[in-house]
Amino acid sequence: MDLNNPELEFSDLVYAYQSWVIAVINDEKLNDQDKLLTDEIADDALNAMRFLPGEVTNAIESSLARVYEVDSEELASILFPEE
Repeated sequence: MDLNNPELEFSDLVYAYQSWVIAVINDEKLNDQDKLLTDEIADDALNAMRFLPGEVTNAIESSLARVYEVDSEELASILFPEE
């Protein structure tokens, strides 16, 4: 994701963060053979987090936790294992 791109929109940041959360859930919880998380997805998510309000990232995490039936505390621990 090019943060200097003048055409970058808020929805692009949301998409980047959402893609990362989905990839982490897939790889950690669903034990799928095909890993989704790539360095590019992780880097884009980290860049997006710098600009997204906490309320937005929390909403993304909460809604995806419900969709994939993952406890919100468990999701937080797999998204941010060092915390």
